[in-house]
Amino acid sequence: MIEILVLYYSQGGAVRELAQLIARGVESVDGVQARLRTVPKVSANCEATESDIPASGAPYAELKDLEECAGLALGSPTRFGNMAASVKYFLDGTSALWLQGALVGKPAAVFTSSGSLHGGNETTLITMMLPLLHHGMLIVGLPYSEPDLSTTSTGGTPYGASHIGGIMDDKPISDEERRLSIALGKRLAETALKLNTGSNS
Repeated sequence: MIEILVLYYSQGGAVRELAQLIARGVESVDGVQARLRTVPKVSANCEATESDIPASGAPYAELKDLEECAGLALGSPTRFGNMAASVKYFLDGTSALWLQGALVGKPAAVFTSSGSLHGGNETTLITMMLPLLHHGMLIVGLPYSEPDLSTTSTGGTPYGASHIGGIMDDKPISDEERRLSIALGKRLAETALKLNTGSNS
């Protein structure tokens, strides 16, 4: 059994829901399971700290979660066309793994949620890919063989799964967004399984 780390930060809950859908897609593949993890909020107050254990939801990620995973799905809400500070802060602390080459050759996928249709989904997905490429990870996107990618009027891009939550973050995940998230998780898991099997043969 290999594990895919589904690592995310969520404030309004949409990214957490996408993470759960991606985890469902991961676990639809025999021999693969999902490990859901989140990261704490970064405070503007330098003395503010989060509890070691979140009040609800997934546990906080540790570097060993990245080291032990066979693949990574990374999710963040859109912040001015970029990932949230909490995700960037966590990734900035992974230099030790970079020095070891711990993530080289592992597949990775990205996902996000924004308030509007042109609210920076695609740039956020691309900026999340950059540190993963520096780690030597292999980026897995969504191919146009997924029919929803050509028909969606909500979220969904070839760069990764996405959701349009509305300005008040009150729009539910659409059927297309749901299917594309599950498809991304499944594709990531299948890729990780092939790579893992190939390295052991």
